[in-house]
Amino acid sequence: MAASFVRSCSRASRAITTVRFMSNVPENTVYGGPKSQNPNQRVTLTQLRQKHRKGEPITMVTAYDYPSAVHIDTAGIDVCLVGDSAAMVVHGYDTTLPISLEEMLVHCRAVARGAKRPLLVGDLPFGTYESSTNQAVDTAVRVLKEGGMDAIKLEGGSPSRITAAKSIVEAGIAVMGHVGLTPQAISVLGGFRPQGKNIASAVKVVETAMALQEAGCFSVVLECVPPPVAAAATSALHIPTIGIGAGPFCSGQVLVYHDLLGMMQHPHHAKVTPKFCKQYAQVGEVINKALLEYKEEVSKHLFPGLSHSPYKIASSDLDGFLSELQKLGLDKAASAAAASAEKMEHSETPSSQ
Repeated sequence: MAASFVRSCSRASRAITTVRFMSNVPENTVYGGPKSQNPNQRVTLTQLRQKHRKGEPITMVTAYDYPSAVHIDTAGIDVCLVGDSAAMVVHGYDTTLPISLEEMLVHCRAVARGAKRPLLVGDLPFGTYESSTNQAVDTAVRVLKEGGMDAIKLEGGSPSRITAAKSIVEAGIAVMGHVGLTPQAISVLGGFRPQGKNIASAVKVVETAMALQEAGCFSVVLECVPPPVAAAATSALHIPTIGIGAGPFCSGQVLVYHDLLGMMQHPHHAKVTPKFCKQYAQVGEVINKALLEYKEEVSKHLFPGLSHSPYKIASSDLDGFLSELQKLGLDKAASAAAASAEKMEHSETPSSQ
């Protein structure tokens, strides 16, 4: 009796497994929201806190699409930020303000498909969290559920932003703060201007960072502030600071993928690449060289050659094809096909000798 029951359970188990494998939709794509927090698969907030306690620098890179996310993943970067700077870097706007939530969600999903290891953080774009705490929470929920992010980032430290951050944290969503130069506030700041360069501004940077920590943020980005101000904020907080143009005394650093690779070589994009950015490569020059070479080879009928024309048609099928073209009254097309076949065969002869 017991043996029969075991055999029955075993058959049922195999049947369930078979049904699961036959599904067209992978099981892990059925539910939206943050990716697995298994530390063997994805960097977690716990791991970031451990690195911070040990004094180990945190690495973060901003990216906007699948290919860059794959590169970041392969490099073992800790955090991948899907920034609203996509408005400038990808879409060509002069500021970060125009990008919409729907556009940001497209970028988030693309990055989530490519980066399996880093903690994923998505920016809340301008105009999607300022009106009320309800709006802020609703937007943050969408970034996780529809964008596949693990956490969100919001800018600024005004009382309303602090309240929004607190409400989002209380909703069960991890929040990264952002102080110093906050690009979404250029209307008030009067442009992309560094902050913390006088006493009042420097104190405000530190106090704002502390207020965001009190609201429950797990980390704070410090952008374009003098190194002593960043050092003070980092010392005052018990959460990690991530610097961008803030000197070497933060808990970690972030740069934009395109900036650190030196992709924006054209003068039109000079304003997009900040002067604090170190270019670890000159990928833009390589891209320009490749495109010019491609243009030249196409112009001179050098590409595609035989090696890049891999698809063949058998001689018997070619004869039949020419015959059918002639029946259709397409004599010119038949002649073109025959001539091209003869030319390809002639091109093949030297390599076969």
